[in-house]
Amino acid sequence: MAADYEKICDRVLGASDKIRYVGIYDYGQVHDRMRRGLARYLTKEETEISLSQAVYRWSARKKAAEKIGMPAYAFTKYEKIFRITVPMGGAGLMLVSTEPDADIDGIVEDILRISRDSGLAK
Repeated sequence: MAADYEKICDRVLGASDKIRYVGIYDYGQVHDRMRRGLARYLTKEETEISLSQAVYRWSARKKAAEKIGMPAYAFTKYEKIFRITVPMGGAGLMLVSTEPDADIDGIVEDILRISRDSGLAK
């Protein structure tokens, strides 16, 4: 089943007006959406580099899975944004950035639900 990543990105963006950006990285391809009317903090190229680095970090997290279980998501707080990383099907990752005042727990639950509904949850 080929995933329609753009539709998934749109669904995630629609989950909260505090979500700024959604990107799905899958086998070297980036599919993404940015909330209209917002200025980017990173260029498209910087975002793609950040996504590829997230894939590397995710593979490092999975190395401990035998002992502590598979990671469900990762969360990083920056001064200007929150960043949530969620595994997708295959080698893919979803990266979501939000405003710093976002309801992270609610957004993570929505992302995980959308991922499951789309058949992409790990």
